[in-house]
Amino acid sequence: MATLDIQLKNETNSDKVFVSITGLALDKNNALFLLQKDGKTPHYPGQPGKDQTPVQENCAIPLGKPGSTKTVTVPHLAGSRIYFSIGEPLKFLLNRGGNGAALVAPSVNNPADPNYKTQWHFCEFTWDNSQLFCNISYVDFVSIPIALDLTEKSGNKQHVTGFGADGLQNIVKKLKEQKQEDKQPWDSLIYAPNGKIVRILSPNTVIDGNRKLFQGYFEPYVNKVWEKYKKEELSIDTQNGSWGTVRGKVGDNNVLTLSGKGGKGYTFTKPSTADIFSCSSGPFPTSNDEYGNLGARIAAGFNRSTLMASNSQPNNPSAKDYYKDPHPTNHYSRIVHEVNADRLGYAFPYDDVTPANGKDQSGKVADPAPRNFTVTVGGGRKDVKSDIDSVEL
Repeated sequence: MATLDIQLKNETNSDKVFVSITGLALDKNNALFLLQKDGKTPHYPGQPGKDQTPVQENCAIPLGKPGSTKTVTVPHLAGSRIYFSIGEPLKFLLNRGGNGAALVAPSVNNPADPNYKTQWHFCEFTWDNSQLFCNISYVDFVSIPIALDLTEKSGNKQHVTGFGADGLQNIVKKLKEQKQEDKQPWDSLIYAPNGKIVRILSPNTVIDGNRKLFQGYFEPYVNKVWEKYKKEELSIDTQNGSWGTVRGKVGDNNVLTLSGKGGKGYTFTKPSTADIFSCSSGPFPTSNDEYGNLGARIAAGFNRSTLMASNSQPNNPSAKDYYKDPHPTNHYSRIVHEVNADRLGYAFPYDDVTPANGKDQSGKVADPAPRNFTVTVGGGRKDVKSDIDSVEL
């Protein structure tokens, strides 16, 4: 069975860093996979007798003292995560599933979750017969600094820096400044019990817990976009050879209608603020087809506030134009990108929508057959001196 070695590097100042690796084992009919404490032995949990059953094997890998590197080995995996926690291991539970055990992932917005007060973060990866693909996800929250390094088969190197030890404080500072500017509850994204910053939640995550937060925030901008495209044509490049460029306008029925090849039409009603932050409710489909492709580009245009700036999406606005419109924008995403040293990271669900010949903003590394793959916790830079216990408001 094919395996992949991953180097895990501790650049924090803590000797209590733990790693948990989960995923679906592609060579075992997508069975649930966890890596055991030794970093080499797979654990495939059987169907539990009841939901919320704790994982029986020890699947918390101690990363070692600061400056140390541990090599772990995994099989082909899909939907995999490398979790880092500081202070204590994460507690994983199992539910009954149709294809065997189903993992209950740690939650950042459920106070009843056993990991709620633990500081943790993750990167996501898939390794199959075609490639290794990994990115740092900030879609739900930001917490511990993570960096990625990949050496391609050719010898070329890919690097995603992440943010430094003061990253959380910088995000908090910028969120508070933004609240002062627009009077929106950006400080509600901060989870800092007893003055210690544990994580920064995304707007979509906090809205899940309180639908009143940010209510009406994007609606004035949506109204202006709709008025613009009643008079002008919106053009969306699907960046797919089969679908091409799709165009349309807002009709008298107040619905945006886009016509694709062969005259096939796609309709979008006005999204709400919650729809825009989630990118998956209201008019935005999550299907992996032309309709979903168009919805992703419209949702990205709203989050980045580029729909008033250009009639051509997503190509004419470049990264330097994102979040610059004076109308409402996704300031969580803006700030997360600003704080990351290379401005890369997956900060909202369609942050991988990229202009033609533009730079991908999602903070990914990928290669069909990498020589080396390293994931660093603590910032991934020599100037990072991450001491999570000192991260305070």
